Amino acid sequence: MSPQESQDIDMPLVSHLVELRDRLLRVVLVVGVIFIVLAIFANRLYELLSIPLSNNLPENSQQIATGVISPFLAPLKLAFVTAVFLAIPVILHQAWGFVSPGLYAKEKRFAFPLLFSSVFLFYAGIAFAYFVILPILFQFLPSIAPDGVVYMPDITSYLDVSIKLFFAFGLAFQVPIITLLLIWSGISNVESLAKKRPYIVVGAFIFGMLLTPPDVISQTLLAIPMWLLFEVGLIFGKAFPAKKEETTEDSQA
Repeated sequence: MSPQESQDIDMPLVSHLVELRDRLLRVVLVVGVIFIVLAIFANRLYELLSIPLSNNLPENSQQIATGVISPFLAPLKLAFVTAVFLAIPVILHQAWGFVSPGLYAKEKRFAFPLLFSSVFLFYAGIAFAYFVILPILFQFLPSIAPDGVVYMPDITSYLDVSIKLFFAFGLAFQVPIITLLLIWSGISNVESLAKKRPYIVVGAFIFGMLLTPPDVISQTLLAIPMWLLFEVGLIFGKAFPAKKEETTEDSQA
């Protein structure tokens, strides 16, 4: 291989790396700006997050901070995670701009609706965890505390549990997207997935058992939406089947 040919091969790689760097810098810039704004209201942001806990604390109980700098770091950590959540549309937009030149026209046609739906479902999963799961969870946990134990949650522990649940439900609500991708990519089809429904339901309950506290209610509140979202994916898979390439016409031309 001549030096000129080697240089021609290296140039596209360098240009792709430069583009990737620029897009990552834009993402970091957006997340940083949002974080700076949210950091000003970090304490208020934590107060909003702790509403499901505060509304269900027993009498004569309150949140505590066992770490020396927890009252400072916990709200800032929440502000940063919230900034990342809010920047997800920008992150996906930059990822789309980077990979879209290498996609076929038919892939571009359904990729954007899937990205939009994925963002919407992720936020829906977070909202479901905040408005449904956290209140139920913190109604349940104080009730099972042994006699003589005062239930006073640490703010850092509460923040970590909340973030994990937000991620878990945000990911669990991606089930319709995953179902559609399995159908449209040809890995499976609607009829085959429908026959696997019993396994999907069992898997949803196992998933709920692993990601939620050890009570039937919260496990069911994760498993049932996952199952219903799977059914939604099947419905959309039937309504919008993958279009087969018309290779016959091309061969006859």
